[in-house]
Amino acid sequence: MPRGGWYSVGVVLLFALLPFVYGNHALLFNMMMYLVLAQGINVLFGFTGYLPFGYVGFFGAGAYGASLAILLVHLPPVPALFVGAAVSVLVALLLAPLLRLSGAYFAIASLAASEVVYYIVSNPHLVSLTQGPYGISLAQVYNSGASYATMVVVLAMALAVVVYLRNSHMGLALQAIREEPISAGFAGINVVRERIRAWLLSAALAGLAGGTYAWHVSVFYPKSVFDLNISVFAIVFTLFGGVATLVGPIMGTLLLYGLYNWIGISQPEYFQLVFGIVIVLLVLFLPNGLVSLLRRVKIHVP
Repeated sequence: MPRGGWYSVGVVLLFALLPFVYGNHALLFNMMMYLVLAQGINVLFGFTGYLPFGYVGFFGAGAYGASLAILLVHLPPVPALFVGAAVSVLVALLLAPLLRLSGAYFAIASLAASEVVYYIVSNPHLVSLTQGPYGISLAQVYNSGASYATMVVVLAMALAVVVYLRNSHMGLALQAIREEPISAGFAGINVVRERIRAWLLSAALAGLAGGTYAWHVSVFYPKSVFDLNISVFAIVFTLFGGVATLVGPIMGTLLLYGLYNWIGISQPEYFQLVFGIVIVLLVLFLPNGLVSLLRRVKIHVP
């Protein structure tokens, strides 16, 4: 079993079995969704150093791609999810020139790009194609149990991708590019190709999560699947746990989304305060995330 493989199996089994003993399936589904998105952020930022503030654009593109495949082409939900992922990958290909930017310029440009995708989808003149601002209903294929099980599979795929990157030449190449792209190029690594591969892989994970979310909720509006908070939560969860690791985004998502469910829904004003304090403490004392704390006490984390 590759490094981190048993952790992945444990997390997937946990979410597969929890519905039998814990009744809040919506919480479990949303937690899995953010676990997938956090690992998608991890693939891009943790292994290449690109922080996509507009990551939600891929999530929304996947939700709409899968939904329109169901409504217009009459595909079954599961094949439609791969159409949604393909749409997200296509959007990522169109936006690949953004990878020429770096740092804050890339982050802001990706945010602007996601807003462009949102305004295209919600355009009232495209009602016949995307339903415009009036939202989409997938009530005819609604199946909470099947969509939950599908998200378990998507989570397994996301964790498998990170396990692969942690144990493969591609992952090592991406980390070399993140640390010193010029030296990586001189070492024979195709910097542009590897960055694009990570970009497309990250987009595909977000697209699968978005499509499965659309199937699970069955009714949604453009604003709900292009909500900037989705990107913010996924980024913070990833950074809080620790990037370029398998366990970091898992820890960050479970702890912070658990905290959000505990106080953020009923008392959002207190959650904002606690959330802000946690982030400040993290930046000051644990800039490399919770995994750095575990490593200080000699606990190995993949």
